[in-house]
Amino acid sequence: MKISELKREARLSLKGNWGTAIALSLIMFLLNMALPTIIEVIFSGGWSAWSNQDVEPIGVMAFNTLLSIALIPFSIGIYWYYLDLVRMESTSFEKAFSIYTDGKTFSKVIIVSIVQGIFVFLWSLLLLIPGIIKSLAYSQVFFLLRDHPQLSTLEAITESRKRMNGLKGKYFLMILSFIGWGILCLFTVGIGFLWLLPYVGTTMAAFYNELIASQDDNKIVE
Repeated sequence: MKISELKREARLSLKGNWGTAIALSLIMFLLNMALPTIIEVIFSGGWSAWSNQDVEPIGVMAFNTLLSIALIPFSIGIYWYYLDLVRMESTSFEKAFSIYTDGKTFSKVIIVSIVQGIFVFLWSLLLLIPGIIKSLAYSQVFFLLRDHPQLSTLEAITESRKRMNGLKGKYFLMILSFIGWGILCLFTVGIGFLWLLPYVGTTMAAFYNELIASQDDNKIVE
């Protein structure tokens, strides 16, 4: 399937669902950007002290680390929401938070995210290009966990790597195709990203649904 067809499928899937998708993007932005800034200002002793400081207070660094970890299930839940849209399955705003109600899935996605990050980091120590290639190879891990929750951390990473054989170039070009939109969003003081992020995320979900999930499930690691 062509990249243009995947993007068209994403737009059709978002039709009538833009409101919820934009709301989820806004919440993620507020939690990732606005909340840490507010906490940093408080820890620094006010706006004046914050604007003049050179180093983040240790408390702020600890808070930001914990917040990043706590938001992993939410970010994955949003991508699963996009997959529901692509598959025309029943979904809702609340479903993006559903991972928090399942202790096993909650811990698994956090562990997988950390391990995946470590793997990509280690490959990046060799050169930038190997790191990029591996990040592309591991890009389907969380979608695979949605369809195959029985997979362990390493099995999910291995399965993503296997299924992305021959597709990494297409995935990379698909991501690059949004650069123009990203530049335009900068001229909207970032507001345009509230629309762009759901568009990108739903296109990624369409890529998985059409090119990865459709592969023979007998390839799943036993």
